Amino acid sequence: MLRTVLIAASLTALTACVEVQQVVDDTARQGSKGVVTEILATRFPQVPKGLITPFTDCIIDNADALELRELARAAVVGVEETTTGTVRTILSRPETRTCLLAAAPAAGMTL
Repeated sequence: MLRTVLIAASLTALTACVEVQQVVDDTARQGSKGVVTEILATRFPQVPKGLITPFTDCIIDNADALELRELARAAVVGVEETTTGTVRTILSRPETRTCLLAAAPAAGMTL
């Protein structure tokens, strides 16, 4: 009986941790979107205005946890050259390029 209670308590705690982590992740993603949009608009002038939002989504979706933290940090302290470098790194990934190529037609544009 005690074992069952401990297992149930452990599972409940684990579920709560997963939910908290998801909230933190979602918050970081939301904070990062403004930074990525700013970087695309000011430092990547070749990106058409109509593709900035879908490109932002592709970058955020393909960023790892450390990159999201760097981008969210920039939302507080400002964009630095390292932040732009983080976006360039994410853009260079094959998964991100695939997402970008799919985003253009979905937005009614071609690359």
